[in-house]
Amino acid sequence: MNTVKLRQLLSHQQNILSKIALGIALDDVLQDICFAIEQTIDDNSARCSILSLAGNQLFHRAAPSISEDYLQAINGVTIGPKVGSCGTAAYTKSRIIAQDIDISPLWGNYKSLAQNAGLHSCWSTPIISTSSEILGTFAIYHGSPKEPSKQDLELIDYFVHFTSIALEKNAELHKAKLLLADLQKSNEKFKAFTQVMPDLILILNQQGFYTDVYGTSNNLLREAPTDLIGHNVLELFPAKDAEMIMAVINKTLVTNEMQIFEYELEVAKGKVTFEGRVAALDNYQPDNISQRHVVWMARDITLRKQAEKEVQRLAFFDPLTGLPNRRTLNDNLSTCIERIKHTKKTGALLFLDLDNFKRINDSLGHGAGDKVLVELAKRLSFVIKPSDTLARVGGDEFIILIEFVGENNLDACAESELVAKEIQSVFNEKFSVGELAFQVSCSIGICLIDEENSRTDNILKFADTAMYRAKKKGGNSCSFYDPELQTLLENQAELETDMVRAIINNEFCAYFQPQVSMQGKVVGAEALIRWLHPTKGVIPPDQFIAIAEQYGLIQKLQTIVLKNICSLLTKLSAHKLIDEHFSVSINISHIQFNSLELKNELCSTIDDFNIKPSQIKLEITESMLSGDINNTITQMDELKNQGFVFSIDDFGTGYSCLSHLNAFPVKEIKIDKSFIDKISDEGKGYNIVNTIISLGKSLDIRVVAEGVECTSQFDLLNQLGADYIQGYLIAKPMNAKEYLKWHGKHITQECSTV
Repeated sequence: MNTVKLRQLLSHQQNILSKIALGIALDDVLQDICFAIEQTIDDNSARCSILSLAGNQLFHRAAPSISEDYLQAINGVTIGPKVGSCGTAAYTKSRIIAQDIDISPLWGNYKSLAQNAGLHSCWSTPIISTSSEILGTFAIYHGSPKEPSKQDLELIDYFVHFTSIALEKNAELHKAKLLLADLQKSNEKFKAFTQVMPDLILILNQQGFYTDVYGTSNNLLREAPTDLIGHNVLELFPAKDAEMIMAVINKTLVTNEMQIFEYELEVAKGKVTFEGRVAALDNYQPDNISQRHVVWMARDITLRKQAEKEVQRLAFFDPLTGLPNRRTLNDNLSTCIERIKHTKKTGALLFLDLDNFKRINDSLGHGAGDKVLVELAKRLSFVIKPSDTLARVGGDEFIILIEFVGENNLDACAESELVAKEIQSVFNEKFSVGELAFQVSCSIGICLIDEENSRTDNILKFADTAMYRAKKKGGNSCSFYDPELQTLLENQAELETDMVRAIINNEFCAYFQPQVSMQGKVVGAEALIRWLHPTKGVIPPDQFIAIAEQYGLIQKLQTIVLKNICSLLTKLSAHKLIDEHFSVSINISHIQFNSLELKNELCSTIDDFNIKPSQIKLEITESMLSGDINNTITQMDELKNQGFVFSIDDFGTGYSCLSHLNAFPVKEIKIDKSFIDKISDEGKGYNIVNTIISLGKSLDIRVVAEGVECTSQFDLLNQLGADYIQGYLIAKPMNAKEYLKWHGKHITQECSTV
């Protein structure tokens, strides 16, 4: 290289390095690099191209002497093993020399583009960073095929080095700009956050001076933020509070661990409970590195602490009376049991339940009932010892736990009865609600607590059982736990669970027992529910009806029976086996009869089957007529107007007033089986049956004798003028399939007799 070229090269070097150092735009610097090598290399047709790599694509940054059409055509090309000289050089990370583009296998897809641009050779060198990353490619094109000399390659490497410096410098500047932009965004976000956050962020140095205050909750500060900065906590707070703050600062800086704690301070809004979080903050002031700081976050948790106290109160105490609730009682009972095991003495648990308390809620509303309960809680609190526990565990249920009532069970029984009487004495005075006064009583169940009986759940269950026994005695009394009664209740609870399962599994169905006239004509049938248990077989109703009523399942059972009746009537009608006078009886429980929904439930079901109401006979017991007569008549008239027929079941066993019998819309009475069994005695049984039949005739009411089992009974009933009979003499209760078969056969016999 001659002296002129060398001076020219040095001039280019100084110019390029100066522009890079001054931060001149990258594309301008790269343009100068292209011009510089084109002027220095020994070929007037040389044209330089610099491309940068983004991902796996090359993009033109500078190529001042190459046609724009060519640049646009290959801009964004994806690098690969046969993508011209530049694409291949970037892909292989090595220099690619294509002496003759026309015959180079690397240029197969781009040959025509190069030829149209007057380019016939291309020497491409990858631009590699100081960290060995590919930044792009540096290419020299010629107007004719040409092979580079050693001097050409050295010159290219010289300018590639400049290009690498320029690209790396630009990348650093770009990163710095992005970092600065991110920092500015973060700073703006931080300002926005601190303006809306409810917490306070305080920066204090190790001597306790406020350096910065963030957050807008000025009412959580003793002073305005501007008045705090530069002041020491020792100046602003009482000595006790200031000492606490300084102790936290010192511990944080010594341990270099975050401190989390709760504290109270008197601030602008009053006494506030804070949650504090304090962490060390080093180099907060770059110009004073030796000065250490802490960041102190203060969150107002006053409302949360108040809520926690309220939750605690609600979790362990009854909100109405303020007495301990069941949870607290269980804890105290467990503690009491452990002490009794240790002392070998006897305690007692008394279960109180108010008698007929529902009438107060029903007549005056729950507000009035609540007032009675609050007053009762006060009265009971006065008669128990401080060591005893009085708890409210249900609507009108209270429990008194006494840890010591005697050295042995005999003494304990006597003492417990005295306590029970004292408790019942608080009911002697009436309870006032407004201008009204109520006389209230309670039933008390007592369970002794000793080594033999020391399980919490059993004690509560046994006391509840004893209370139930006191209720059975008529209320206003107390009873001790009876193991036999408990067994009975457990069996009932087990049966109730089994019934729920059986209803879901369709184990209940109706059986049908025919009713015939004294001349042998089938006039109807009675539907009787049966439980087809998978393991116990057929269970009769007397074993489960009372439980169904007690646990609220009777309505579901009666709905099953009514649907079975409708299904049977539909089949009988379809086979033309009955006329419009044929009806099927269903027993209506007193619970269902007193329900306001009875009419809707009956009508809805028979409508689904298109059954006439007159085909359904509603059997009610005699005792159901002995209550509110006017209300009962109204209820029956509504159903009668719909077309339903009433029959009184088990007539003669209840306490209905015969003088009112004619007032009820009854079409039929059924003589109870207990009287039919004694009809042959020619004594009281016969006379009762005769009286009932005579009463029926005088009131124009049909009389059905049920439980007829022998011809002698039939003969006497026929003589006395009974209308219909029902019983084993005719047929036992049958399922629907068996009844259909029996009914068809009987009708055939009737026709053949005629």
